Amino acid sequence: MRIHAPAILYFDAVRRAGSIREAARQLNVASSAVNRQILKLEDEIGVPLFERRPGGVVLTTAGEMLARHVIVVMQDLERARSDIAALRGARVGHVSVAAVEGVCASLLPAVVRRLSQIAPRIRLTARTMGSRVIPEALEDGRADVGIAFSLPHSPRVRQSHMAKFKLGAIMAPAHPLASRASVSLSACCEYPLIWAGSDLSIAALLEPQVQALGRTVDPAIVTDSIDLTRQLAMTPPMVGFQTPIGLETAIADGRLVHVPLETNRGPIWSELGIYVRAGRSLPGAIDLFLQVLIAEMQGQEFS
Repeated sequence: MRIHAPAILYFDAVRRAGSIREAARQLNVASSAVNRQILKLEDEIGVPLFERRPGGVVLTTAGEMLARHVIVVMQDLERARSDIAALRGARVGHVSVAAVEGVCASLLPAVVRRLSQIAPRIRLTARTMGSRVIPEALEDGRADVGIAFSLPHSPRVRQSHMAKFKLGAIMAPAHPLASRASVSLSACCEYPLIWAGSDLSIAALLEPQVQALGRTVDPAIVTDSIDLTRQLAMTPPMVGFQTPIGLETAIADGRLVHVPLETNRGPIWSELGIYVRAGRSLPGAIDLFLQVLIAEMQGQEFS
């Protein structure tokens, strides 16, 4: 549905790809054609929109201003296409999802299976991202839906749903702490710790608990990798920290145990939210995806 001028379409493709050559490859046109449209657009506006660099292009300040407009235009076009298809009784469209690592392995497979049953013509793109960069991906159009832990309030994004999961210590079934119903951070500190890197929301949740301990925590390893944490936690006596999200198979197979962390105020809750760009009117395909995703998340809530 190319109802907009080629210059707008090509500008958006270059903005996303960060390269005229890569944008041309994705559009299946010659690089010279893309470059010509960008130069034409810059001539009409009167200022450069991209800064040309050896490794590609980056938006100038004027380019960023135009990009905000183009993102809205392209997303509104997708909504119009979805609405027109709905008039014919068709459920079609594309949904781009940015999710934290555990969600991609846990929630999304069930969502994809359900969506393929009720709307097989809706296409999905799923990318793994850290919680902190997901709002930016929603704002610049790289993602339609974001799924992230413990995001601070931002006027840039709107929360569609929030679920709560217990943060816990994860360890091998043979670990001395594995049989407990709950465990304190102090008890975990008696063993080699796998600590969450600063880019993970887990680190922010644990920081007040560390301060309350009144002692220095000296982890055996600090990592931003959820998968590495899981792998190391399978080897006693190491202890890591995660929510149950993404651990379902390892727990069912007897490779890991999740023991909720307990404080004098009770469990430590981690909030998993579903987000979209603030102010956006959602196409039918994205709205349907959200319905299926929220229903699946509600089934796992408070685990």
